[in-house]
Amino acid sequence: MNAKKLARGAITAALYALITVAIAPISSGLMQLRLSEGLCVLPYFAPETAIGLFVGCVAANLITGAMWLDVVFGSLATLAAGLITAMIGKRGLSKWIAPLPAVIINALVIGAVLCYGYKVGAEYYACALYVALGEAISCYAVGMPVCAAIRPIEKKLFG
Repeated sequence: MNAKKLARGAITAALYALITVAIAPISSGLMQLRLSEGLCVLPYFAPETAIGLFVGCVAANLITGAMWLDVVFGSLATLAAGLITAMIGKRGLSKWIAPLPAVIINALVIGAVLCYGYKVGAEYYACALYVALGEAISCYAVGMPVCAAIRPIEKKLFG
């Protein structure tokens, strides 16, 4: 990994953690709007940012006082989504598919963490549905404008 890729991963981690912590009251809970998840489209363009998303998620979860299940499994869910998004980008599939791994994986994993770990008092399917809704809003409302902003300067940014 060269210095540019390392820097991209580090910047991604810092941005993810910063955005999550800055809007902490709405970044967690049953109906969470973790706008930092909009950055999950970045691996579509630069696969090394998947690791940055993972590190940023770990940091944000630790800073906001998440339980260990959330720190471990929530962060691994973000990593898995980022790696799948990188594969979508490598295959040249539509950018509109890029946010889907984050929406689906986080709904399944974080839904379980909320239901069984935090015991929020809702059935698993309801928890997963709430997380999916928040993820879809974050990943499409933030992620797609990020994609649109990157497209014209993609070659300069990621060469």
